[in-house]
Amino acid sequence: MAEYKVGVLGGTFDPVHLGHLIVAEDVRQKLGLQEVLFIPAGRPRLKDNKSISEAEHRLEMVILATASNPYLNVSTIEIERPGPSYSVDTVIELKAGLGAGAKIFFIAGYDTLADLHLWKDPRRLVELCQVVAVARPGHNKMDLRPLESGVRGAADRIMKVEVPQIDISATGIRQRVARGLSIRYLVPEAVEDYIAANNLYVQGGRGS
Repeated sequence: MAEYKVGVLGGTFDPVHLGHLIVAEDVRQKLGLQEVLFIPAGRPRLKDNKSISEAEHRLEMVILATASNPYLNVSTIEIERPGPSYSVDTVIELKAGLGAGAKIFFIAGYDTLADLHLWKDPRRLVELCQVVAVARPGHNKMDLRPLESGVRGAADRIMKVEVPQIDISATGIRQRVARGLSIRYLVPEAVEDYIAANNLYVQGGRGS
């Protein structure tokens, strides 16, 4: 029986944008994944001090963004789980649901993985899945020394995949909305419409 290969792309997705979709589709094709799961975070531990939009809005935007691609799906496990979101707990839960025949490819940017040694049980995480590192604009190099010093051998379990460098950020999108500027061609049209309809990111608006 062929191995079922699943990509996992987590994040706050506040909002999800075309850069996320391009990375997911490119990694899916290059690694021959059967699907990529987008997993919006519930309460990201390392972002506790930052204001993020309500989970219901972030989830709905991801559902809208991925609707046209049958290989991109959405999981609500981190939103449904109480308390802070930990990647290792997510991978454990996914593996239990997918069964022994599935292999998980955990996709993250170089900038995110730079702090991997600070995550909950990073050794367990790299043992449970294949970590896939992708470069992002402004983050084209990855220093694995902090990770290696804290989790010996972990650096050898990280696969680097080259993806198109699309300089779009959720922070920049939120700032453009707050300033009344267009976000067309930065997010899918359905996401652009949802942001406008729900008054997200505007001064004093919901999700601002």
